[in-house]
Amino acid sequence: MTARWSERVAFNPRFAFTAKLFRGFTHERDATEADAKAVALAMEPLARDGRLGCLLIQFPMSFHDTRENRRHLSGVLQRFAAFPLAAEFRHASWNNPETLALLSERRAAFVNIDQPDLRDNLPPTHHVTAEVAYFRFHGRNAAKWFGPDTSNVERYNYLYSAAELRPWVERIRGANAKSVFAILNNHFRGQAAANALELQHELTGATPAVPDALRQAYPALAAVTRTASGPEQKRLF
Repeated sequence: MTARWSERVAFNPRFAFTAKLFRGFTHERDATEADAKAVALAMEPLARDGRLGCLLIQFPMSFHDTRENRRHLSGVLQRFAAFPLAAEFRHASWNNPETLALLSERRAAFVNIDQPDLRDNLPPTHHVTAEVAYFRFHGRNAAKWFGPDTSNVERYNYLYSAAELRPWVERIRGANAKSVFAILNNHFRGQAAANALELQHELTGATPAVPDALRQAYPALAAVTRTASGPEQKRLF
């Protein structure tokens, strides 16, 4: 499957994928050596073709900076050292010089994230610890971030304003790295796509052609996109 992904983007020499390591390595921590070999086998075609921008290792909020967890982190980084890596932490305890030194030593990126401003949440950062700089946006839906009455759909249901994105534009521009990724995870009802287009415009000045249905759903896109020609696209929501 990943080999076919690479073939399908052959027309665009700049296209790169970022893949997310599955939660058996980061959340449950019950992944086996066979699992690790399967991941490496799946990533190999993308890496071989120069299409693997990064393998994301995202840890949960419960993963605090402790001796045991640091040892686990080191093991995961070592196991997948053949690939470009990025480590994402949600807990603020990881925002320290020791973590940055470890990631730099392993040539892994520190993932700078935007999330609700809540107690113990990792705050906004602009760390660069590898050839890859990685930024990830989760939205700021604080009311639904934690608790038994939430879900992934509700947690990431958030639309950024231009003012909220602006400080991140400066952080991304200032990233001294070979490759820079900005990933939008506020995915509900196409909000990630809309904010990605706004962020792209601020960084590059691009005004891409997009379906008119998307421009109508998110009026702010009128200033940073143009209507795509061709048959009208059906509405998604």
